[in-house]
Amino acid sequence: MKSTIAAIDFGTSKIVTLISETSGNQRCDIVGAGIAAYDGYIDGEWNNPVVLNDAILQSVTEAESQARRKLREINVGVPGEFTRVYVVETSVTIQGADPRVSPKHVEKIFTEADKQLSPVRGVVVHRSPAWFMVDGGKKTLEPVGMKGSELKALVSFVVADTFFLDDIMARLRDLNIAVSGFFSSCTGEAMLYLLEEDRDRTATLIDIGYTCTDVMVVEGDAVIYQKSLPVGGGHISADIAEGLKIPLASAEQIKREYVYGVSGKNQSYSVSLGEGVKQESFQQEDVAAVLEPRVDEISDMIKSSIEESGIKPSNWSTIFLTGGGLALNRGGRDYLSGRLGKPVRETVKRTIKLSSPVYASAMGLMDLIIDTVEARTAPSSSGGVKDFFKSLLGS
Repeated sequence: MKSTIAAIDFGTSKIVTLISETSGNQRCDIVGAGIAAYDGYIDGEWNNPVVLNDAILQSVTEAESQARRKLREINVGVPGEFTRVYVVETSVTIQGADPRVSPKHVEKIFTEADKQLSPVRGVVVHRSPAWFMVDGGKKTLEPVGMKGSELKALVSFVVADTFFLDDIMARLRDLNIAVSGFFSSCTGEAMLYLLEEDRDRTATLIDIGYTCTDVMVVEGDAVIYQKSLPVGGGHISADIAEGLKIPLASAEQIKREYVYGVSGKNQSYSVSLGEGVKQESFQQEDVAAVLEPRVDEISDMIKSSIEESGIKPSNWSTIFLTGGGLALNRGGRDYLSGRLGKPVRETVKRTIKLSSPVYASAMGLMDLIIDTVEARTAPSSSGGVKDFFKSLLGS
């Protein structure tokens, strides 16, 4: 018997709808993917809400066409722009003749964390532990069975703005599609593309999109800090267009082709300025003069947000870069590394299909949904539909 899981992710410049299918042997694969460009969002508002329904319809329809099925319900990813992260540290006492952590103690930890969180404005769409600790010992994500008198934990909550939830439910209702659930896109992206050993050491994931940049600090199974910065690749393109006096489409081409860390006249960029217009070339130094100040600004904002988080990473903590704003450029990671004063690595490649960094948010969202479905329907040791990414990755 086959079942279907569908998800829609609202990126900064595109809406991605994914349809995956699970078969009787619990194998899962993407059978439909719809991608629609749109104007995105900034400062918690849609840039062009009038045409948003058309973009959603285009994305959903394309995925349905590939999957050859009609969607009646869908899971929705909430972008970082419309979420806030809260962390709560709490503890419970372990009693008895042979005091050991039980599942009930873990459940009580989450209950106490819920009490400390309340009241907040918005809706909790994700709750997860960054770590547990017994009697001040080593941090762990598997405390059950450990002996001690006190269980302490750091619990992360991702809270979504009600504006986004209500607005998207209404727009999907107009398409006769019900919302199965809301999920944190940032959490899914971080859990998929950051390896467990990196998260255990506290890692930072930077996703530079088109209209904004998400900065996430991750520990254990939780995003413990997240901030959306109102700058991205689109601002770089706009600066190029204005500085070189060329159309935005031509500026976008130069932005994508730009090579960081080179100088001299050996590097140039040729673009067509329109039908019947001769191609024009721009030298590296001319492009750098209008492009790099904006990249420097984005880098400085990223650095400031990491410092403002108050989280002090260890010497083994790593910064990772994804998204289409800089990760695809040759020399882009090295340039950002120089500005931040710390090494920046690319995220691990987890999929074959839709493997570009521009789809990191959508693929992470689907992974998170599948993890949730697996937890609800199968024992954690049975594998379940988590084999979804094995079908894409082969591992």
